[in-house]
Amino acid sequence: MKNIVILISGRGSNMQAVVKAQIPNARIAAVLSNNETAAGLAWAAQRNIATDSLSHKNFDSRLAFDEAMMRKIDAYQPDLVVLAGFMRILTPEFCRHYEGRLINIHPSLLPAFTGLHTHRRAIDAGCRIAGCTVHFVTPELDCGPIIAQGAVPVSDHDTADTLAARVLEAEHLILPQAVADFVGGRLKISGSRVIRNTGAQLDARLLA
Repeated sequence: MKNIVILISGRGSNMQAVVKAQIPNARIAAVLSNNETAAGLAWAAQRNIATDSLSHKNFDSRLAFDEAMMRKIDAYQPDLVVLAGFMRILTPEFCRHYEGRLINIHPSLLPAFTGLHTHRRAIDAGCRIAGCTVHFVTPELDCGPIIAQGAVPVSDHDTADTLAARVLEAEHLILPQAVADFVGGRLKISGSRVIRNTGAQLDARLLA
């Protein structure tokens, strides 16, 4: 059984998707947040998942917060740490501490549109396809080796909100599958590449 710790900052819909997937040999050991009022914490607690929070506002530096968060995470002996809407830029020290066992879901088809406001930027750029990416986390923001991507069409009438809603559906597909593949030993990181074992298949699809 592999221990999974999930980090969130808000409602945690991607965290919920991972929990609901009931991934074989995966135990959601804890859901942690930098926001004590995050709605996702209440959702997880109602399902008897351990929860905790730590406000970054109480720390003088990004590193001090990350070190405190690492201590909380490590108490659950995680095999995998999942960033599921955790709205923090992580220090290199944090990334190195969990190297090879830290993944993130990002709402764009990386390497396009790293950072924030991805849906508005995709529309403004005239993209006809948008989507999301699960990737291993490295110190360089949103630039780690790609595990999986899900694509959705961009319509002429899309707003950032309508596009975000469709991309979120794709996120809910590919993140649980990526976690399942990691837990099942079907993928690993090797340098700047993701190595996938024969037979692993991702449930990524083009959503209408």
